[in-house]
Amino acid sequence: MKLQIAVATGIEAAVKREILRMDLGHAPAIRGRIELSGGWDTVARLNVFLRGGERVLIEIGRFPAETFDALYEGVRALPWEEYLTAHARILIDGKSFQSKLGAVKAAGGVVKKAIVDRLKERLFVHTLDERGERAVVGFSVFGDIATLTLDTSGDGLHKRGYRVLTYDAPLRETTAAAIVEDSFYHRGKAFADPFCGSGTIAVEAAMYARNIAPGKARDFDFAHWKCTPKGVLDAARSEAESLEYRGPVAPVYAADISARAVDIAREHARRAGVVQDISFSVGDARRFTAQERCGVLISNPPYGERMQRGEDLFPLYRDFHQMFRALPDWSAYILTAYGGMDRAFGRPDKKRILYNADLKCSLLAYFGKKPSPAEDAPRPHTDDACE
Repeated sequence: MKLQIAVATGIEAAVKREILRMDLGHAPAIRGRIELSGGWDTVARLNVFLRGGERVLIEIGRFPAETFDALYEGVRALPWEEYLTAHARILIDGKSFQSKLGAVKAAGGVVKKAIVDRLKERLFVHTLDERGERAVVGFSVFGDIATLTLDTSGDGLHKRGYRVLTYDAPLRETTAAAIVEDSFYHRGKAFADPFCGSGTIAVEAAMYARNIAPGKARDFDFAHWKCTPKGVLDAARSEAESLEYRGPVAPVYAADISARAVDIAREHARRAGVVQDISFSVGDARRFTAQERCGVLISNPPYGERMQRGEDLFPLYRDFHQMFRALPDWSAYILTAYGGMDRAFGRPDKKRILYNADLKCSLLAYFGKKPSPAEDAPRPHTDDACE
C-alpha cells in the first residue's frame, strides 16, 4: 500500500529519522506528508512507534479533478470495498489548495456520495447503516489533482493518553517529541525543562530515554476494520514491549514556578510510566542548577502571545540566559515566539520555524561543548565525562 504520514511544519526531518530507524526505506516529504510504502504490519508499527508523526494514512488513489463530475467519477472508481463495509461510519475531511474546486464543503458531499454509490454497487446493498466502525476519508485537491486517503489512526497520534489534566498553553506531544529527537539528547545525558508546565517535554524525553513506544497502549481506527489482518496490532505492541530499555538513565529534571503545574506534570508522568525517572521541583527557572557537567535543556518559556498581560519579558529571558551560561557544557533548545530572544540570549547556533498550535514560533539551539564520539555514546550516566 501507499502510505502517508501527516506531520506538522518543521518536524519532517525528525519523523524521517524515525522511519529510517524502523528500517522502512526511502520516505520523501511532500507538502506536510511523508510518503512511503508498506503493508498492514507497517501501518501497525507506525501507529505504535511514531513520536513525531500526527496520522498514518493509506493513499487510496490520486487523479485529476477540475470539476465536481471529475471528482465524483474519480472517487467512485477507487476500490473502497477493499477497506470499508456496509456498516462503516464514513466521515469526510477535505482541503483544497490552488484548485478550481475551492468549495470544500460541496466537494466533500461529492466525495461521500461517490463512496456510498460505489459501496452499494459492489457490496450489493441498498443502504449503508453507518452504525459500525469509523472510517475517516481525507481528500486533498492541490493544483487540480485530488488525493484520497483513509485515516488508520483515528484520533491524532499526539493523543498518547497520559495528558488528562489541563494547564495553560500546552505544547503538542508530537512537537515536543520531535524537538527531543532533533536534539543531542540520549539516555546517558542529563535533561532539564525548567519551565515544565504540564510536563509534556520532560515526559516525552523520559519516554524517549526508555524507548517507550507512545502508541503501545492506545486504540486505532484500523484495528476495528474487517480488512485488517488479525494480530498485526498485537505484534507491534509486543515488539514495542520487547524494545523498552529498563537499565539506568541519567536524571530528567522538570521544574516550574507553579506548584499546580508541577502536580499536573507529575500526574502525567505517572500515567506515562516514567514518573520514577523525572525529578520534579517547584522553582524559578532562572535559578535552575544541575550537578551534571553535561546535559540538554529543552524548554517552551512564556512569551507575549501566551501572557494575559503585556509584560516586558526581556528581564526573564536575560536572567534565564545568565542561568544557562552557568552550564557551559549543556546545550539548550528554546521554543518561543518572543521577539527579543536574540537580544536576550544572543545569536543561536541553529534556528528553524515550528508551530505551537497555530502560532508561529522559533526553535533556537545553543550548543554546549562538543564531546568526542567516544564520550557521546548513549550509555549509563556518569558525572565524569561529557556524554
